[in-house]
Amino acid sequence: MKLTVDSGSTKTDWGFFDTPDNLKTYGTQGINPCHQSEVEIRSIIDSELVTKATGTDFGTITEVHYYGAGCATAEICSQMAGILAAFFPNAAISVESDMLGAARALCGNSEGVACVLGTGSNSCLYNGREIVDQVPSLGYILGDEGSSAALGRRLISDCLKRQLPESVCREFLSKYGLDKDTIIENVYRKPMANRYIAGFAPFLYEKRSISEVHKIIIQCFSEFFTRNVINYHRPWLPVHFVGSLADNFAAELAETADSLGMTIGKIVASPLEGLVQYHK
Repeated sequence: MKLTVDSGSTKTDWGFFDTPDNLKTYGTQGINPCHQSEVEIRSIIDSELVTKATGTDFGTITEVHYYGAGCATAEICSQMAGILAAFFPNAAISVESDMLGAARALCGNSEGVACVLGTGSNSCLYNGREIVDQVPSLGYILGDEGSSAALGRRLISDCLKRQLPESVCREFLSKYGLDKDTIIENVYRKPMANRYIAGFAPFLYEKRSISEVHKIIIQCFSEFFTRNVINYHRPWLPVHFVGSLADNFAAELAETADSLGMTIGKIVASPLEGLVQYHK
């Protein structure tokens, strides 16, 4: 039996399978070794995955293909592989970036531009085998254009700086029980600020028909394309997307791409099924 894992900062999908038609999936909270300690990651796997996958003998897993947010260096990948080895002692373990996972799930063995839009954002140029060019994501402080975190950050800022209609700001602050002090406390003094900020993106989805909100969404996606995708200089290639945000805002992504002369390819909420097909 094999295990393929797609891990983001907010959620992680674990797919156990022997054939693509016999797939069992379990969800846990997100794992990001850049923001969480080894102890925290072990605790998540032990308390959430082990508890849910009670009918699965982890000792029978022969291959683990883990694609994760934050797995950007050899040192971090090695650390993550060591954590997984404690739970899957008989498995050959491969740890790669979530970006390579997205490219393999979206493009398979074909050339294309693959993008991740979720809590964070990322992109790459993929030649059908490996990533050949990548504009760095830089995280939610320096980058992550077009992500849930970027959208949430813009929403918070525009509300507090009175850039949106008063009725929209009032409803936003009331719905989440927010004021300036609460926001500052959670963003600057508490851990996992990226998750906190990203959690407000659904409000933009609800209000996307309001012209001022629609403008925010298009501007954030335009920044993603112009600061990332355009740098690959491949306008003839389809641009594929994976992530819950991309799936929800598919129409706005298509509108933005069209205005910039680019073509949208696949948009899927999760890469897990595509990765299962890749590793079958």
